[in-house]
Amino acid sequence: MNQLQAILKQYWGHEAFRPVQEEAIQSVLDGRDTLVLLPTGGGKSVCFQVPTLASEGVCIVVTPLIALMKDQVEQLRRRNIPAAAIHAGLNRHEIDIILDNCIHGHTRFLYVSPERLRTDIMQERTKQMKVCLLAVDEAHCISSWGYDFRPAYLLIAEFRTLLPGVPVMALTATATAEVQADILEKLEMQRPRVFKQSFARANLSYSTFREESKERKLYQILSKVPGTAIVYARTRKRTQQVADWLNTQGLRADYYHAGLPHRDRSDKQTAWLRNQVRVMVATNAFGMGIDKPDVRTVVHLDLPNTLEAYYQEAGRAGRDGRKAYAVALFNAKDIEDLLGSVERKYPPVELVRRVYQSLANYYKVPVGGGELASFDLDVHAFTGTFGLPLSETHFALKLLENEGFLQLSEEYYASAKLHFLVDNRQLYDFQLRYPDYDAFVKLVLRMYGGELFTEYVKISEIELGQTYYASTKEVQQRLRFLEERSIVAYQPQRDKPQLTFLTPRFDAEQLPLNVYAIGRKKELDQQKAEAVIHYAQHERQCRSLLLLQYFNEHDGQPCGQCDVCLRQRKASAGHEAGLDLSQQILVHLHQHGSLAPRALSQAFQQVPEKQVLTALRHLLEREIVHYDDQGNLILNPNHSL
Repeated sequence: MNQLQAILKQYWGHEAFRPVQEEAIQSVLDGRDTLVLLPTGGGKSVCFQVPTLASEGVCIVVTPLIALMKDQVEQLRRRNIPAAAIHAGLNRHEIDIILDNCIHGHTRFLYVSPERLRTDIMQERTKQMKVCLLAVDEAHCISSWGYDFRPAYLLIAEFRTLLPGVPVMALTATATAEVQADILEKLEMQRPRVFKQSFARANLSYSTFREESKERKLYQILSKVPGTAIVYARTRKRTQQVADWLNTQGLRADYYHAGLPHRDRSDKQTAWLRNQVRVMVATNAFGMGIDKPDVRTVVHLDLPNTLEAYYQEAGRAGRDGRKAYAVALFNAKDIEDLLGSVERKYPPVELVRRVYQSLANYYKVPVGGGELASFDLDVHAFTGTFGLPLSETHFALKLLENEGFLQLSEEYYASAKLHFLVDNRQLYDFQLRYPDYDAFVKLVLRMYGGELFTEYVKISEIELGQTYYASTKEVQQRLRFLEERSIVAYQPQRDKPQLTFLTPRFDAEQLPLNVYAIGRKKELDQQKAEAVIHYAQHERQCRSLLLLQYFNEHDGQPCGQCDVCLRQRKASAGHEAGLDLSQQILVHLHQHGSLAPRALSQAFQQVPEKQVLTALRHLLEREIVHYDDQGNLILNPNHSL
């Protein structure tokens, strides 16, 4: 067993690497820029985590989603690998501590958003770090051809100049040829090596069904296919409605979306992972970073916006290599809604400027100020204050985010956090001066440990209160008392989504919106929506081949298990059976000379009458059999058996 296999075994418990992984790992260890294209569930994170553990220094991981970076950090920590993440929910002191730990070698993985790379503190501290690898996750976001373009990814090439000689590894699960070329160019990858695993999933059966009663079809699918399932719905309200309906039908189901409190989402996810809940009905907020290999079915009740998104979400089925099913249900209204959603995503530029100006007024952010400042966002209160249309404002905010001016966090819950600002001696002095706080301080240290002195630690005011026999309000008052005396830094829990200004605030009239690029992006979104519709409606080509061709794989073979392949096989079998029946009819007529139609039908009474009539009609149409003057069936004398 070599060093890389030993690391894989020690931390992940696997004996061997999956295809492509070890070659990609060796590539960056050789100092080569590397692009890795692996399908969902292919083990992308191992490709940058293993070489980091085989090297000295920290790996900086650029990733677009706060939820994804938090999940990966938690997974690494569970494996006793020191990791941290910097995101918009942290204050400057928290960021200071995290970056210092990276400089002093206490952290092996630092996860950051692409927007973070432009900040002075990130750039200055990076110069002091020993960085062994720069990993760019979800690298398709760097391309305007990608399905989730993120302009801040364009900052990475500039950031690389701070890391001379450090290789970059870009990773994605979904990239067309245009996106691959864009990634290599925009990251300025030098002599890059590209490792790609086929997007074919031999164990995954794809199907689409045009259905007016989707719930009924969903119940049929879940009743027929046992095991864990994910059901994707477009709206939060619909996730709860469908989950409630499934429960009335005797199927254990729950619902999940980004608007739920953090604890609820965590509890629901844990119950599903432990198979206490069989079906999770969710928006696309569910599934990212979740490692559950035995999902047998993924059903989309609504068509996704892109085939890239569909491939990722459907690919959460069957990661254990066993047979699994990906089903998309649609009707005429879905197709209309999908095309309409592209129009709604691009509100008039005048409205976008008005929303931006209203945000600046709402949060009192002056021109030139507010960079990386975060605020609680109550969309209903905001739109009500300025008389803005709710739906259009939502899409204007998303467009401002895509243009790199804002960052929106849909997390509706952030745990309380605590960090001790003093050392043990100073804390002991405080306890002597304030004996009423001695027991409380000792309890906090006992519950959350010595890490309180080195970093911010998530705490629960409720659990502290239950253990201290005090109300949550009293616990919060005591923590504020400690903060006022500079003993701790305390952040109470938040329960509203966050909005962060990523750039200094512009005058709204001078906001540098790239109108041409926005128009081009709209055209691309329309093309992607049309590709989804083509996939859903197509009835002649293997669905797996349709997906492979979309991702520029043109040498695949029909899967033999999608709805199209099964229908064609059934038709072929029926055709062969029909040919066999036709031959039997001809032999029977040859033996008996002529027969009345009813007598012929009785001779084949073991065969469904419809099949007999179909075979006979074909024989009559081809004039192999005809009627005589008495109305009996006879063979054409020119035909030989």
